Amino acid sequence: MSIQAQSKRLTSVDIGKMKGATPIVALTAYHAHTARMVDGLADVILVGDSLGMVMHGLETTVPVTLDMMILQGHAVMRGSSKSLVVVDMPFGSYEESPAHAFRNAARILKETHCGAVKLEGGAHMAETIAFMVKRGVPVMAHIGMTPQSINTLGSFKALGREEASWARFIDDAKAVSDAGAFAVVVEAVAEPLAVKITEAIAAPTIGIGASALCDGQILVLEDMLGLSERVPKFVKKYGAIGELIKGAIEDYAAEVRGRTFPSSEHVYGVRG
Repeated sequence: MSIQAQSKRLTSVDIGKMKGATPIVALTAYHAHTARMVDGLADVILVGDSLGMVMHGLETTVPVTLDMMILQGHAVMRGSSKSLVVVDMPFGSYEESPAHAFRNAARILKETHCGAVKLEGGAHMAETIAFMVKRGVPVMAHIGMTPQSINTLGSFKALGREEASWARFIDDAKAVSDAGAFAVVVEAVAEPLAVKITEAIAAPTIGIGASALCDGQILVLEDMLGLSERVPKFVKKYGAIGELIKGAIEDYAAEVRGRTFPSSEHVYGVRG
């Protein structure tokens, strides 16, 4: 196998082929150094607009700008070489019209060199998705609980608990899949509904707070590592990195205040 073949980055086509075969591993990353850790272990690295909350302390993802997404998309691409990198389209960058969405998606692809974009919305976004896909933009869709709609939803809450409400979500999934989305994120819906959606569409589903029986799963890296203060109830913490970081900072502060911090003699072999 050639070096070029060994280092080939996954594409949206590769992810689409994983439907019903190999479970898709996906995680968010916003920095070059975290991207390096995730790269190759995750099939998909999402540069999520959740960076507004995780990195900038915003209450919601709504204030996130296109420039913010492009800046962090750059960083993640520099830190990775194997995983498919998908960049979120922030609120206001795609809803106006298919042509408006295409222009902004093209800018993301051109300036970051990422492999795909993601946008939120169901059947009402199908026309936009089809427009973009036909013009060479790989699109990951996002249905169920859509964080950018928080001002109309009222709160972040699980959806589809009543079977009578399922048809709308299934119709949304079918619409975006039929429009050409290569994968569909399904967020915070009842597990039986997530299973129905997965069975109903050709595109692979990637669950977040949905069902283990989706075609893949995604989490915010900082949430699963214990770095975030506010974590959704469905998130399993796989580490307590926040506590380790805080402990290290406390040790450093104690050494500085106690004047036991290593001197230049200790570091360089010369007296300061």
